Amino acid sequence: MVNATISLVDRGSIRTDRNFLIENETMGSAVDPNPDVEMIEGPVYNLVIDHPEATILWDTGSHPECGDGYWPAELYAAFEHHDADEHPLPDALEDVGYSVGDIDAVVQTHLHLDHAGSLHRFAGTDVPVFVHEQEIKYAYYSAKTEQGSSAYVPSDFDHDLNWRIVHGDTETHFEDVEFLHLPGHTPGVMGTRIDIDGYGTVVFTGDQAYTRANYDEEHPMGGELLWSKRHWEESLQRVQELERRTDADVYCGHDPDDVEELRDGLP
Repeated sequence: MVNATISLVDRGSIRTDRNFLIENETMGSAVDPNPDVEMIEGPVYNLVIDHPEATILWDTGSHPECGDGYWPAELYAAFEHHDADEHPLPDALEDVGYSVGDIDAVVQTHLHLDHAGSLHRFAGTDVPVFVHEQEIKYAYYSAKTEQGSSAYVPSDFDHDLNWRIVHGDTETHFEDVEFLHLPGHTPGVMGTRIDIDGYGTVVFTGDQAYTRANYDEEHPMGGELLWSKRHWEESLQRVQELERRTDADVYCGHDPDDVEELRDGLP
């Protein structure tokens, strides 16, 4: 157990169709051929892990100009982050008592546009940026070819960054902090397990589970949010087994109730 604290960094919210988050949530039928879809808002957040070995930033969030043409128009229409400019990373960090200059290391759960959009703040520095090997390969493949996923914006991550590549299923680079390879949403999603002195084990799933329904009820995300359903199911089982073994508190990637629990920080 390590003497660490965790602070929530509020980066606003994304508005999208609930069918993206929960597969086939709203479907037509002979009785109701044109059902109303539900547009919902989900929080975007980062974390500061104040650890004896480093002040670690978990994800960097959306680019503040995502709604001003920085994101492709069709993606912004589907995933509207209308308040990103109100929560730029420097201001959001300041709200919880930190600055960009305080950050000693960055952990990128993955490189989608709502998670990697402020990596430019660390360009040209020696701050290590941890990312899984499978993720950085797929991000460049997607951004530089017509294949892969459209949810990667090359200008988010194509910088002079001090990349530290994570290769394994589980790696530890800071005491009692484990990076967990949880493919499914993308090939290289990383969750994080932290064993906190006086509190216990906490697991942040990242977008392996977007909401509690994905995790608690095992409903997969909609097809466009899954690179591989089989890998997603295996990753879900892995986190659930970790929760059983360690009695961990598990927090999902964009769940509003989870974010409210985290607002006062841990422990």
